Amino acid sequence: MFTVSSQEQNNNNTRPRVVIVGGGFGGLALAKQLKKAPVDVLLLDKNNYHTFQPLLYQVAIGSVEADSIGFPIRRIFTRHDNFSFNMAEVKTVNTENNTLTTNIGTIHYDYLIIATGSDTNFFGNKEIEHYAMPMKNIPQALNLRSLILQNLETALVTSDQREKFALMTFVVVGGGPTGVELSGALAEMRHLILMKDYHGLSKYDMRVYLVEGKDRLLASMSTQASAKAKEFLTKADVTIYNSAHVESYDGFYLKIDNGKTIKTRNVLWAAGVKGEMPEGIPSESIAKGNRIYVDNINRVKGYENVFAIGDVAAMITDELPNGLPGVAPAAIQQGTALGKNLVRLIKGEQTVPFKYKDKGSLATVGRNKAVADLGKLRFQGFFAWLLWGFVHLLSLAGFSNKTIIFFSWAINYFTKNSDNRLVVRHFNTETRVTEGE
Repeated sequence: MFTVSSQEQNNNNTRPRVVIVGGGFGGLALAKQLKKAPVDVLLLDKNNYHTFQPLLYQVAIGSVEADSIGFPIRRIFTRHDNFSFNMAEVKTVNTENNTLTTNIGTIHYDYLIIATGSDTNFFGNKEIEHYAMPMKNIPQALNLRSLILQNLETALVTSDQREKFALMTFVVVGGGPTGVELSGALAEMRHLILMKDYHGLSKYDMRVYLVEGKDRLLASMSTQASAKAKEFLTKADVTIYNSAHVESYDGFYLKIDNGKTIKTRNVLWAAGVKGEMPEGIPSESIAKGNRIYVDNINRVKGYENVFAIGDVAAMITDELPNGLPGVAPAAIQQGTALGKNLVRLIKGEQTVPFKYKDKGSLATVGRNKAVADLGKLRFQGFFAWLLWGFVHLLSLAGFSNKTIIFFSWAINYFTKNSDNRLVVRHFNTETRVTEGE
């Protein structure tokens, strides 16, 4: 442990220090924008890699390797002379003296940007939090992969038909893009892979449910996209419950407020998120969903040098009463715009209010099936699926990751199979911890 004072940090440098907490889409976009700015940039993250979260579900079902959706943060900024990175967990923000308390010591900042993203929201239900499986990072996706494969292995050998039923029943909670894509992937596994790999199990033994609290899937997209996604999933034998909420889950029985009770060992939680942030932000600055109130340049209300971007920021406007959507494009645009405004602030110039530009939404529902909303253009099916793959491939960090994902997808498509269904980390279903690491 060490402590670095402001004087020591700036002993030979009078440029202001910009500290970014979080190496997600927003944090990286901000750091890139400041490449030639008259500042020193320090990026802090508890991991030394950036995670491409839109493909976490493909790690969870064994379609792609976990390493292929992560990329070392330092490699992204090898040509940025004013950039440095520390792997650190920020515990407390001390706004009175412009410092952060971290597990590697005390760090001073002149400008602080909180870009810590979001975490799974279980809405205060501790039982569901214990037994359901979240999927917000690579370790959780790998845990989910292990759980799915372990339960299929157990179903293959158990003589308890009641237990076998629960092991082969999968319930996805949440009908947003993540829930829809995960449901479609499980249905695809059921139809294309199950009987190839697990002789003795039938696709008719495996059930996939999707539970969504709203009256339609993909509520943030058009009604056409919602209807088509539901049609695709229904044809893939996914049972969908709309306007339904999970009441309880004890590890075996899942109870829904529509009167249904489902026996399952596999509850995959994609029902909501909440902002994730270090301690030290006053309660009056925190909005619904554990997000931080920010003004029109992403400055935390009540502070002059503290900002928040991405999923953790709540920029409430008349046009967006619930804030910006929690998607990568919004975080990237916020990071880029804030980078420009920080330079303006340092130079004493007028800042420019942030304006979000919605470039459209995409969601895949399985093989050759996706939905797309691009402005006033709405289309579904094979072309939307190709566009989804193209956009995600281009968005990945690093040429090597793009290449690996492309060839993985090509092999999976033509063979209708995958080589990534490995149980390399045993997940203990009782203690809910990973063993053998």
